[in-house]
Amino acid sequence: MRKESIIISLGGSIIVPEEINVAFLKKFRQLIVQNLKKYSKVIIVAGGGKICRKYQQAASKISKIAEEDLDWVGIAATKLNAELIRAIFGKLAYERVAYNPHQKVQTNKKIIIGCGYAPGSSSDLDAVVLANNYGAKTVVNLSNISYVYTKDPKKHKDAKPIKKMSWQEFKKTIGGKFTPGMNAPFDPVAGKRAEQEGIKVVVMKGTNLTNFGRFLKERPFQGTVIS
Repeated sequence: MRKESIIISLGGSIIVPEEINVAFLKKFRQLIVQNLKKYSKVIIVAGGGKICRKYQQAASKISKIAEEDLDWVGIAATKLNAELIRAIFGKLAYERVAYNPHQKVQTNKKIIIGCGYAPGSSSDLDAVVLANNYGAKTVVNLSNISYVYTKDPKKHKDAKPIKKMSWQEFKKTIGGKFTPGMNAPFDPVAGKRAEQEGIKVVVMKGTNLTNFGRFLKERPFQGTVIS
């Protein structure tokens, strides 16, 4: 039976919440290595997180910055995070970060690391493009929230977690526009592409590695499935 590939969109806010989250990355690396045999390829796409937003905010304070230029600043942050992730996997990973998600990497290595690519979307879109290129049916979005909620849970106490939702429902909840540095459970531009390609997205709290481990073992887990 042919093994499937899995795409992991690793939120930058988990890699670098304030400082680089060394304790998390150690455990994340261990969990991925333990589950490598299950998959044809494990493709990890790094987000920008705090580094991205710090640089974008600094640029905006200095002068009026075009949205596209803010995007390029954010993309550079994802590349730095991706190089870190690639380095910690050492010889298990392809020796270069896959900067262009449209070009399929020819390698026997089981792990490939990706990053942001072009303005107008986040690294979530690159994860969806990679999923399509490698025949993966699922993108796991490891973010700083446990579920997609009916409203912003930070602002609304009556916000309720959603366990399953369609892309139409996601669009109504999140909207359809991307803005640089936006803080959404999943990039709406990436969501539109995932819907077109028939790719399922699972949103879950990335720092809960016990829960992510349950997902990898196909056991019940906490998170939102969007399809």
